[in-house]
Amino acid sequence: MCDDFTMAAERDTFDYIVVGAGSAGCVLAARLTENPGTTVLLLEAGGEDDADEIRMPAAFSALFKTRWDWDYETVEQKHMGGRTAYWPRMKALGGCSSMNAMIYIRGNAVDYDGWRDEHGATGWGYDDVLPYFMRAEGNTRLTGRYHGADGPLRVEDRRYTHELSTAWVDAAVAAGLKQTDDFNGASQEGAGHYQVTCYRGNRWSTADAYLRPAMDRPNLTVRTHCQAYAVIMDGTRATGVGYLHRGEAHVSTVDGEVILAGGAVNSPQLLMLSGIGPAEHLREHGIDVAVNLPGVGENLHDHPAAGIIWTTKDTTDLVDLATVPNMLRWKLTGGGPFASNVGEAGGFTRTRDGLAAPDMQFHVAPTIFYDNGLHEPNVPGFTSAATLVSPASRGRLRLRSANPLWRPEIDPAYYAEQSDMDSMVAGCRTLLEIAGMPAIARFLDKPYLPSTVDNLSDDELADHIRAMTQTLYHPVGTCAMGTVVDPELRVHGAEGLRVVDASVMPTIARGNTNAPTIMIAEKAADLIRG
Repeated sequence: MCDDFTMAAERDTFDYIVVGAGSAGCVLAARLTENPGTTVLLLEAGGEDDADEIRMPAAFSALFKTRWDWDYETVEQKHMGGRTAYWPRMKALGGCSSMNAMIYIRGNAVDYDGWRDEHGATGWGYDDVLPYFMRAEGNTRLTGRYHGADGPLRVEDRRYTHELSTAWVDAAVAAGLKQTDDFNGASQEGAGHYQVTCYRGNRWSTADAYLRPAMDRPNLTVRTHCQAYAVIMDGTRATGVGYLHRGEAHVSTVDGEVILAGGAVNSPQLLMLSGIGPAEHLREHGIDVAVNLPGVGENLHDHPAAGIIWTTKDTTDLVDLATVPNMLRWKLTGGGPFASNVGEAGGFTRTRDGLAAPDMQFHVAPTIFYDNGLHEPNVPGFTSAATLVSPASRGRLRLRSANPLWRPEIDPAYYAEQSDMDSMVAGCRTLLEIAGMPAIARFLDKPYLPSTVDNLSDDELADHIRAMTQTLYHPVGTCAMGTVVDPELRVHGAEGLRVVDASVMPTIARGNTNAPTIMIAEKAADLIRG
């Protein structure tokens, strides 16, 4: 690894430059350097992933609004009463795999077949991508035709489960959901406990899984604290990357390709800063147009989530259990409440008949968690959240300035389509039904948010959802296959330039997006290597 580096002492031309050492970038760096004759430069705007809170599963929200966080915020959301929404994104090795809730969900087969059939993403159907999920996965329990046991990404059953999580699963089954111990097998639907990307009770990010085993390779150079400000273009060909390192500008060049892996916010921003995007918008900011590509920054969408929260009785919650002995237990054994990923259980269901796949995911937590967990709970509680996993609403991302240090304008357009709110209301109704089942009802004292749940009209429930909606940390789509990149993830109209991250998803996967992003990078590595 090289942080403070002297350019003269470092190789300055590489076969590949990967911008962003996140969930996709770490995979690419490791896979491409398996060939000892291939040289790779991996650039990361943040630092090393050495915060204690990264390793401890229960502490992920403690990273929010710290130096580890890009700390983005959306524009005012018209359909959420003018509220803005905070978007945490990790700024360190491992990217959001070093900050997320570690839930291992691949999405539904319908998602990938839709990419292929509806968006021209040849080679990205479910049968095409399943081998890459399996190649990545090192599952400690599940095997068979849907799972891998030997991949670098450790996937395990959580080493701690609170009784409230198990009670909710029992209640959901009583309410009509089937019980499942595998959301990534033959069927996604049902209720159960989530598996996580952890190893012996510690977070297992892509920095752990892919990057560290490759760090000793002489053909891999990693530079942290290097924020890219432009892809260097010679006409329509990418020839290198300009980046800022501790306030000084540097340029590294490529003989092969530049690969953007900055995610759904940073990748389209960097394309536009480099003159690749909607021509009229670029000219507004005084940026010379290299490639007029109107789709850059469009198609932004995310999983909106909103919770129903209760205070509890006759039990504990995670805050009660955040004790020094339990911390020592985790450090010594990897077990106990600090090994909780907070969102321990949940499920998938359909809110109406006729849907091809589930449109609703549930996440439950044995504590009070709302507004991204930025509020310290002062009473014991239980959170159940509805998450819309097939949103119809589409927003966009635009530059605020040609200055690369300015944050872009982010508009996910939550609930711009009424069907999204209708589905969320139905999802919250299901949560209320589950909460009435004896298995969980015996632990629920009184409603906390909203302050009453009895006889709420649909309009009142919708108002609560507008007030409570937050991101589930899954923005995608801003460099989508079809409009911005081709099925080999090459940028239309540009040579030697690809995008490999969640921004290439034409539609969002049903479920947590980390595993699909890792899959995209695994497949991309093969496409790049031919």
